[in-house]
Amino acid sequence: MKIQHIFFDLDNTLWDHRRNAYLTIKELFEKEKIHLKYNIDFNEFHSAYHEINEKLWEDIRDGIIDKEYLRKHRFYDTFRRFDVDDEALSMYFEEHFLDKILNHNELVEGAEYVLEYLKAKNYTLHIISNGFKEVTERKCILSGIDTYFRTITSADTVGVRKPRPEIFEYSLNLAGAEKENSILIGDDWIADVIGAQRFGMDVIFFDVLNENREEEELKVIKHLLQIEEYL
Repeated sequence: MKIQHIFFDLDNTLWDHRRNAYLTIKELFEKEKIHLKYNIDFNEFHSAYHEINEKLWEDIRDGIIDKEYLRKHRFYDTFRRFDVDDEALSMYFEEHFLDKILNHNELVEGAEYVLEYLKAKNYTLHIISNGFKEVTERKCILSGIDTYFRTITSADTVGVRKPRPEIFEYSLNLAGAEKENSILIGDDWIADVIGAQRFGMDVIFFDVLNENREEEELKVIKHLLQIEEYL
């Protein structure tokens, strides 16, 4: 059956979360004079944060922790790496991070071009995100890409995250789509690729981190513009 519905992951597939997070944390770091107060190098701090945050998001995806645990720990655990044990400071960073990150809405290179290209080819576009509902829709609106999507599914709405089949089921039902005429595009090997494959849905792996996965007949892109090779 011909593909009619395209489901995009949002963070780091279209909305450049890594870049926007880096800029937001840098602003908070400088505003609070963290280097002067604690003699912490920003790039070392950001590197530690990135590693801790990625692991916590994997734990959320796998159902080990909930989002409250992530929110309490990602900055707290980062500061602890540098022997700073300050819950108030950590929560200040967390609260302002979620608020201020939406001031930065840089998209992944090629995102707007690809959305326009797919729209012109009459595909129906959707979002299926593991992110928090309260920020997913605002990211789409503030970056100006919300008008491309018929539906936006956030994991919080469903109560489970990719790779669980329930979120794919929910999103397809919301879209009025069938597995056979749908494809997912995402950057997370487990959440997006394994999740879609187990659900029985076609997928394009956006290999942003050059993981170079080897799998027969796997559709892989390294840049969003390569979507044109498949759709």
